[in-house]
Amino acid sequence: MQTVIGLEIHVQLSTRTKLFCPCRADYFEAPPNTLTCPVCLGLPGALPVLNKRAVELALRIALALGSEVRERSVFDRKNYFYPDLPKGYQITHHDEPLARGGRFTFFVDGHARTVRIRQVHLEEDAGKLVHVGDGALVDFNRCGVPLVEIVTEPDFRSAKEARAFLQELRTLLRHLGVSSGDMEKGAVRCDANLSVQVGDRPGTRTEIKNLNSFRAVERALQAAEEYHRELLAAGETIAQVTFGWDDHADRLVVQRTKEQAQDYRYFPDPDLVPLVVTAEWLARVRAGMPELPRARALRWLERHKLTPAEVEALLPEPALANYFDRVAGELGDGKTAASWVLAELRQYWTGEEPPLPAEDLVLLIRKVGAGEISRTTGKELLAEAAQTGKSLPELLARPDLVQLGDEQALVQVAQEVIAAHPQAVADFRAGKAQALGFLVGQAMKKTEGRADAKKLGEILRRLLSP
Repeated sequence: MQTVIGLEIHVQLSTRTKLFCPCRADYFEAPPNTLTCPVCLGLPGALPVLNKRAVELALRIALALGSEVRERSVFDRKNYFYPDLPKGYQITHHDEPLARGGRFTFFVDGHARTVRIRQVHLEEDAGKLVHVGDGALVDFNRCGVPLVEIVTEPDFRSAKEARAFLQELRTLLRHLGVSSGDMEKGAVRCDANLSVQVGDRPGTRTEIKNLNSFRAVERALQAAEEYHRELLAAGETIAQVTFGWDDHADRLVVQRTKEQAQDYRYFPDPDLVPLVVTAEWLARVRAGMPELPRARALRWLERHKLTPAEVEALLPEPALANYFDRVAGELGDGKTAASWVLAELRQYWTGEEPPLPAEDLVLLIRKVGAGEISRTTGKELLAEAAQTGKSLPELLARPDLVQLGDEQALVQVAQEVIAAHPQAVADFRAGKAQALGFLVGQAMKKTEGRADAKKLGEILRRLLSP
């Protein structure tokens, strides 16, 4: 038996307005039903006008996936009746989508996997139902928000692969600047299709709708796979149904029997002309594409000699990746930049903006590298600047921060420490190397962290040698 999985990923685009009307698209924190108009509510006589920016963001996705962008695509009406769809239909691409084909390579346990893309198309989102007690409330703010749907071929063979794919796809979407990728807010949602194939005979497909976290995708697919295998082992028939996923109960919930395409009665939307993407327009979009995550990762590995672990720590957050590139570029030393950004600065990065400007971190690193302050002092200053908002250049200008670097002064400190700790001295001379670290620590305390620990170690070793 072989598990076969395909995904349909809905990506909410980062546009200012909705797909076919001028209503604001940032619905998440808006009061219910305040971001609507006759167009997104489907009132009689209202006509849709396509959002050009949404098309360009969709083209970015198609190009990044290596899909073939079609010169002509047609919007269809997908008819179904549900309380959160006031028009009674959804405008989407169906027979003639924006783009077809493509591939996406991702990594699972260090091994590369490539999944084929079936198509990329635009569509509008529906509203949102909020279930309360025995009833439900409806919020139409989300109606008409632009989505790109990415449909894969059924190339996944495990839930773990599906999760890894989505994690790397979200990184790509964020680097492209097309979506926030925030799954908790519904910016990326996933429908998954799973079947278990016995021999050459295709299995019956089960669909799981509206998965909105990496964990939910993996757990739901694992549960669906277990459900299929248990029924097949018992010789029972698998019905074609659509499940939801109850994250709190950690179980699948039957929603409905699966509709077929004809149930939606697709037909071309009579209010919209075909979308024509000219070669010139596509070339402009291509010219504005940012560096893709995997290309950036390869550059970091080759130019800066970062480890794979460092790359994977920096890559998922575009703001962090851009910050690192600025620091590494100014320093000319990617390894040192990565060390400071990941080990010291990242812990203070809690909002959208970095805790201190890149040029300030470069200044701090250079001060430490030149021996003007110790790394310990540098870390303390970074923490103070990040937590209080104080200017790092002003903090560095404090007279008490001048590093104690005079050779004669350091020798005197070392001699005082040796005199104060005869047991550690005896331990070092007896071959206990860790005793030197203790003595260096005591010397650093005496200098209040203002000495160069490396130089102190050299002086102590010299004084303690026969």
